[in-house]
Amino acid sequence: MKQLTLKDSFVIKGKGLHTGLEIEAEFCPAPENHGYKIQRVDLPDQPIIDAVAENVVGSNRGTVVKQGDVQVSTIEHAMAALYASSIDNCLIKVNAPEIPILDGSARIYCENIERVGIVEQEADKEFYVVKHKIEVTDPETGSKIMVLPDDEFSVEVKINFDSPVLHNQYASMEHVDEFAKEIAPSRTFVFVREIEPLLAANLIKGGDLENAIVIYDSPMSQENLDRIADTMGVARRQVNEFGYINDFELFASNEPARHKLLDVVGDVALIGRPLKGKIIATRPGHLINSTFAKQIRREIKRMDVQAPSYNPNQEPVMDNIRIRELLPHRYPFLLVDKIIDMGTNYIVGVKNVTTNEPFFQGHFPQEPVLPGVLMVEAMAQTGGMLVLSSVPDPEHYSTYFMKIDNVKFRQKVIPGDTLIFHVSFMTELRRGCAMMKGRAFVGEKLVCECEFMAQIVKNKG
Repeated sequence: MKQLTLKDSFVIKGKGLHTGLEIEAEFCPAPENHGYKIQRVDLPDQPIIDAVAENVVGSNRGTVVKQGDVQVSTIEHAMAALYASSIDNCLIKVNAPEIPILDGSARIYCENIERVGIVEQEADKEFYVVKHKIEVTDPETGSKIMVLPDDEFSVEVKINFDSPVLHNQYASMEHVDEFAKEIAPSRTFVFVREIEPLLAANLIKGGDLENAIVIYDSPMSQENLDRIADTMGVARRQVNEFGYINDFELFASNEPARHKLLDVVGDVALIGRPLKGKIIATRPGHLINSTFAKQIRREIKRMDVQAPSYNPNQEPVMDNIRIRELLPHRYPFLLVDKIIDMGTNYIVGVKNVTTNEPFFQGHFPQEPVLPGVLMVEAMAQTGGMLVLSSVPDPEHYSTYFMKIDNVKFRQKVIPGDTLIFHVSFMTELRRGCAMMKGRAFVGEKLVCECEFMAQIVKNKG
C-alpha cells in the first residue's frame, strides 16, 4: 500500500472553542514521509509543529501539541478525519493557536477531504502492527485503553458518567470506512455543571449550543443558568428538567460515545503511522489517549523497523522456484527460501535454519551456530531480488556486492530458528548501484543488521 496525501488544498473557517477567535486553517498536500505538521502562519518565521505524540503538552478538553515555544490546541477532530481517511501526509496552515471547532465534530473535515480527493504517492506506507496486547490504565479515573492484534484498525469505546442523563454508552467502528458516515458527525459534549470551572480555567470561550451537546443533569438555579449564558454570550433559556438542552436532535442515541471514539482516533493519529490492531477503550479521555499514543510512539522510535509479520500459511510473493529463476545461487549457497512481502522500496525474505545445513559440521559440531557472514549474504541475496525487481527481464541480470558497512550481530542463530530478512533502499538506484539497509529478525528480536552497496550487471550471453 502506498502513502496518500490530499489531491488539492481546502480551507475551513470558524471559531476557536477555547480562544473564541475567528480562525482560518488551510489543509495542504504534503510530500512523501512528511507526516502531519501544523504551521502557525500568524507568527514570525511561520514555525512548524510536528503533530506527534511526544509533542502533546495538554489534554484538558482537547489535545495540545507544542514544539519549542509554539503550540496549537484542539487538533483531535482534524487529526481523526485525516487518519480515518488513510491520509499519511498533510500540512495544516493555521493563523491562530487553535484549530476551529466548527460544529464540534469531524464532519466538515471529512466532507472537504472527499470533495478535493486523495492522491497516491510513490512511497510505501509503514504500518505499526500490533503483535501482542498493550494496555494503559489510569487507576484514579478508571480509564483504560487496550489494543489487541488484528488485521485491520478498529475501535470499541465504553463510557460511563455519574449522571442521570448520560450513564453507560457503547460505540464501535469495525473499519475506517465507517468513520465519515457513522463517527465523524458526532459532536463534542459538556455538562452544564462543568462550564463555570472551564471558564475559570480560561477555556471554552468559543463554546455555544451550536458546537457542543450541552447536558443538564444537576440541579441549578435559573439565576446561575442565566449568569452562565450571559458569560458565554448565548441566549438565556428556561431549563426545567434534566436532559440535552440544545435545539437540534442528536445525530445518534449514543452520540457522546461515538464522539469519544472520534477523539480516540484523533489522538491515536499522533503515533505517526497507520495502526493495525483492535483498540478497546473504557472511559477514554485525551490524557489516557495521548499516554497510550506516547507509549506506541516510543516503541516505534526504539525500533527503526518493526519485525515483519510472518504467516507461514500465506501464499508467498516468490517461492523457491521463482527465486532460483532470478538468482544464480544454488546449494549450498542459496540462502533465501521465499519472499513474503515486497514494495517499491523494501522486501521481506525468509530462511528456515535446519540442523542439516552443511556448515554446521564445522561451525560448531557441539554447538551449531549460523555463521554471521552467511546472514549478511542472505540479506544481500534478498536485497538482490529487490534490485532486480526494478529492471525488465530480471532473469538477464545479476547483483554483486560492492561494499558492506556497519555490520552488527546481536544474537546467535541456531537450528530451528526462522530468519526474517527486511531489506530496504537507503538511496535511489543510480547507475546500477543501490545502497541498502538489511535487518535480520528471529521472532521479534533483531539478530543482525548491516548496510551494503550492490551493483546490478547484465549477464553475458
